[in-house]
Amino acid sequence: MRIYLSRPHMSGYEEQRVAEAFSSNYVAPLGPQLDAFEASVRDYLGHDVHCIGLSSGSAALHLALRIAGVGPGDEVWISSMTFAGGIFPVNYLGAVPRFFDLDRENWTIDTRHVAEELAKAAVENRLPKAIVPTDLYGQSVDLSALEALATHYGVRLIVDSAESLGASIGGRKAGTGGDAAVLSFNGNKIITTSGGGMLVTRHKHWADQARFLATQARDPAPHYEHSTYGYNYRLSNICAAIGLGQMQVLEARVARRREIFTRYQRTLDRPGITFMPEPSNRLSSRWLTALAIDPETTGLTREDIRLMLLEHQIESRPLWKPMHMQPLYAGAPYHGSGFDERLFANGLCLPSGSDMTDEQQDEVIERVAVLLDMGR
Repeated sequence: MRIYLSRPHMSGYEEQRVAEAFSSNYVAPLGPQLDAFEASVRDYLGHDVHCIGLSSGSAALHLALRIAGVGPGDEVWISSMTFAGGIFPVNYLGAVPRFFDLDRENWTIDTRHVAEELAKAAVENRLPKAIVPTDLYGQSVDLSALEALATHYGVRLIVDSAESLGASIGGRKAGTGGDAAVLSFNGNKIITTSGGGMLVTRHKHWADQARFLATQARDPAPHYEHSTYGYNYRLSNICAAIGLGQMQVLEARVARRREIFTRYQRTLDRPGITFMPEPSNRLSSRWLTALAIDPETTGLTREDIRLMLLEHQIESRPLWKPMHMQPLYAGAPYHGSGFDERLFANGLCLPSGSDMTDEQQDEVIERVAVLLDMGR
């Protein structure tokens, strides 16, 4: 049987919630299950935040950027190593990205580079409209440092927490940072709504504006009245019902993925293998187990391992290709030493789904270990 990188993991609670939605006939974009799902995420995050269920994480980022006032020609500073959906909304608004490298100590955006460039930009009167750092592979960015910088320079901070629900830093839950945060419930995430996302914000007026724009920007009137354009971005009540069931097992899903990571780290500990670090003040959700392979030390490349696993019906995946290396963003400004470029060249994500059995993980470990030993 094929071993997947990260597939949906149903708990059994979802069917009950979906049945409740069907029995009430709320088979629509809005309904009590969506209200309950938003409340469930809000209660879990434990902060004074507002949660708006949307059709995708990209939709959430699009709305957040628009509400932040991002428009044509504005700069948005962003983690270069991120998923395409975490950058494309910048293009939707005609804005211009400026990309940043990762910190080798935590594999999230290097706040030192951000601080240096903000200081220069302030002097040159070219501050960005927003900063969008990515919580990579389930690890929170340095929220305190980024929030302090954003406040000092008067720049909006929108945290891409699509991969990190269940993580924390310094006791704060991922998804509670900045002016807004973006969550994703795609099928491969820690929990899923089959497809969906959420905008989380501490600003009530942002939340109100997001709900308005996400429902076609319909003005209060008995007929359809529009003073601006909007989107069909609200999360389906049926999908929200799935998410409501999934929220009941979120902590168990995070615990299982962390357990999977620990087993990989313990059994594949060899010279030339580096796992994504976890600083002492952070708790990663370990959405995916990410590691880097040094070809000079191991005698193997990332592709040697990936293709070997593929031959045995085991799915693995290279780390995200940095956006400044993508043809679409050729020539875009980039700040860093190229650490993310090296991670992409040598990085691999191993199967990490919370429904993966110990026996399946043992097979992955054994096949990788044998190849590593042969390479030496």
